Amino acid sequence: MDQDYFPDLDSTETEHTDVSELGFRSPAPALGTPIPDKHGLAKSTVLRLNQTPEERAQREAKLAGAVRTLLEGIGEDPDREGLVRTPERYAQALLWMTKGYEERLSEVINGAIFAEDHDEMVIVRDIDFSSLCEHHLVPFTGKVSIGYIPNKLVIGISKLARIAETFSRRLQVQERLTKQIAIALEEAIKPRGVAVVMEATHMCMTMRGVQKPGATTVTSTMRGCFRTQQKTREEFLTLIRSPSTVGGR
Repeated sequence: MDQDYFPDLDSTETEHTDVSELGFRSPAPALGTPIPDKHGLAKSTVLRLNQTPEERAQREAKLAGAVRTLLEGIGEDPDREGLVRTPERYAQALLWMTKGYEERLSEVINGAIFAEDHDEMVIVRDIDFSSLCEHHLVPFTGKVSIGYIPNKLVIGISKLARIAETFSRRLQVQERLTKQIAIALEEAIKPRGVAVVMEATHMCMTMRGVQKPGATTVTSTMRGCFRTQQKTREEFLTLIRSPSTVGGR
């Protein structure tokens, strides 16, 4: 297998895509797959990917201590009945909400790539997701639609949702999340094109700051033929906006 797919962890490039602006890194060669794994922006996120059970326990205890300090900082009593276990609960919840740092894309996809003579558009739309804004550590939630045109390979449709889940379970900004999903699918099956559209409500905008409930943010990434061919792009956008005939929607 071409080892160019597996640059050193300090590298910021892959053979196909310059992803330095996304903070991407690739997996270890031992995984035996050309699918890149995006660990995040810091060395500590790579350490979390490879942590032992003892290291995870230490990480959870450190988080719990930090939450206790936060409670004290806002003037609360962390020893009162309602809060006495909150540090531990929140530490566990935060680790779960960022569990994408502990997942490798090769293991998420798990070999669900198949040779298939299909050259028409494939779309999985309205995938629910939730993530944490890295600026305020509050949620943003919404739906993402993912489409691609195969080039001799297709991927299990559930894996599109799993890819979105892996990247959303990290500290994110919506713009980067949209692009990461597209690049991961592009690198996994080398399709003729990939399109991702994401629409979300950000709690950092609705419950604080400008406080504008109902405002949504839409981001898109178009790659390959979706970027170069207007009719292909328009077909995708029409299909994801059309009323569903499934489940009475």
